[in-house]
Amino acid sequence: MSTTLNEQLGTTEILWQLSDLYQGLDDPKIEADILWCEQEAQAVKEQFSGKIARLDANDLFALVSRLEKLETLMGRIATFAFLNFTTQIQNAPAGAFLQKIKEASSRIGRETVFFELEWSKMEDGAANTVLSGETLRHYRHHLESMRRYAKHLLSMAEETLLIEKAPVGRGSWTNLFEKVMGHLKFGEAQRSEEEVLTDLYSPDREVRSQAADDLTAGLNSQLHVLTHIFNTLLAEKMIDDRLRKYNSWVSSMNLYNELEDRTVEVLVGAVTARYDIVQRYYRLKKEILGLESLCDYDRYAPLPHLPTNLVDWNTAKNMVLTAFNDFAPEMGEIAGQFFDKRWIHAPILDGKRGGAFAHPCVPEVHPYVMVNYTGSLRDISTVAHELGHGVHQYLAAKNGYYNSSTTLVLAETASVFAELLLFNSQVKLLTHPEERRAFICQKLESIFATVFRQVSMNRFEHAVHNARRESGELSHDQLAGHWLSTQQAMFSDSVTLREDYGIWWSYIPHFLSTPGYVYSYAFGELLVLALYNLYQEDGAAFVPKYLDLLRAGGSDTPTLLLKPFGVDLDDPDFWLGGLTTIDGMLKMVE
Repeated sequence: MSTTLNEQLGTTEILWQLSDLYQGLDDPKIEADILWCEQEAQAVKEQFSGKIARLDANDLFALVSRLEKLETLMGRIATFAFLNFTTQIQNAPAGAFLQKIKEASSRIGRETVFFELEWSKMEDGAANTVLSGETLRHYRHHLESMRRYAKHLLSMAEETLLIEKAPVGRGSWTNLFEKVMGHLKFGEAQRSEEEVLTDLYSPDREVRSQAADDLTAGLNSQLHVLTHIFNTLLAEKMIDDRLRKYNSWVSSMNLYNELEDRTVEVLVGAVTARYDIVQRYYRLKKEILGLESLCDYDRYAPLPHLPTNLVDWNTAKNMVLTAFNDFAPEMGEIAGQFFDKRWIHAPILDGKRGGAFAHPCVPEVHPYVMVNYTGSLRDISTVAHELGHGVHQYLAAKNGYYNSSTTLVLAETASVFAELLLFNSQVKLLTHPEERRAFICQKLESIFATVFRQVSMNRFEHAVHNARRESGELSHDQLAGHWLSTQQAMFSDSVTLREDYGIWWSYIPHFLSTPGYVYSYAFGELLVLALYNLYQEDGAAFVPKYLDLLRAGGSDTPTLLLKPFGVDLDDPDFWLGGLTTIDGMLKMVE
């Protein structure tokens, strides 16, 4: 079925060209680059270990430049290994190569960990003095932000041991999860996860119901493994947070995002206070669809008059590029390179990871985008979302490896803004009121998935992390109970959640790979709604400021990077303003 669909949509040959990184697993340059990194890491350690506090600005600049070059090259190798694996999860040599590179990264990391420890524990006065001149201006934010972890770092011996054990830690468990999900087949037709999830958007209720049953049955067949993986990683985070003295399960993620705990609490509180928007919408949707009860598998049912024809890849490409070009020709030109230079992997393939992502790779190469394109309007939005990331990563790359990495909250801002550009470009083409209403409803559902669903999943994570710490290992029934209760809080009586739906926590990879990550989507969506309002008020002045924000990458904190837009992240009214915009969209439909 996948092959036929790929041919129908024209995605069969839309495969990324990883030779921009390396020619293949047997490319001799890989071994040469690993050897150079190992030798350079050892040389750096021998020359500088124990001496960081005595370095002047010029010596520190030279050292950080060497470390950046080292990490960039290892990042290139690791990117190749990951991207090669992610489209062929069932391929044993690809999995073995990925593990080999993780172990090499661990060996190299244990040699250079001394720098972060010594620099972070240096007295504030001495650190500020060496950073005060122009010599280290390029690396100032990187070095300042590194010190924010000072009180959470362990001893040299402990940090080295943790790095040594990392290849068999979280990353290894998430690889197992990917392999389990990559091998799993659903229903009598033995379909992939992506194909089954796509059926939840079918206009035929029987198709949706069958897809839900197939997904549940498939997950149930591996529930013992998925529950064990989940519990192991809950415990791993519990231990790590305890050792590093984090106040809560989400504090480390907030610190990574350069946000105060209070900022995230204000965001989550604002969103949960407006769950009524979700409930009003789904009660309305139930009436429009003429259903006595709206079940969990009906949430994504298309409304009448919504175009349901499959959109081929070339048409989707033109739609996205048109929306980007209308906003800023530079944005459209950069996005066009992803299509023209084979930086995208689009078809549905057996053994390919589900979902979608954009990978920044390293500044010397270019980002890559992966999607599983099935031809729906939702998938076109996904392409725009990931290319929003890609454009951001491309522009930020000019800052170098250290300063191009963006906090998750700002990364999601770029992708969600791209989605909104596409939506407003598409809605202008619809002339019939019924089509416009259905299309706006689909966008509302996309926003709900980004804002309310992600915050409800944050509440699920909050519940299970705390329960694991208070009560020990959780059964799959306990996990299901937390999932259903946090989902029910959002839907209330507007959606009927079946007992089977309680297992659907088990296929979401973010819970495993990046605990606490999901609120970043809500942050990005609500911030985008505020920024888009500014764009509508004064587009000519807004566009260059927005592109400058993307170019800045991770060169400063989110608070300072957003300062030109007049944003106060700690003001509840700011977040409520974005929620009021969503409410206004719903009132248009009502």
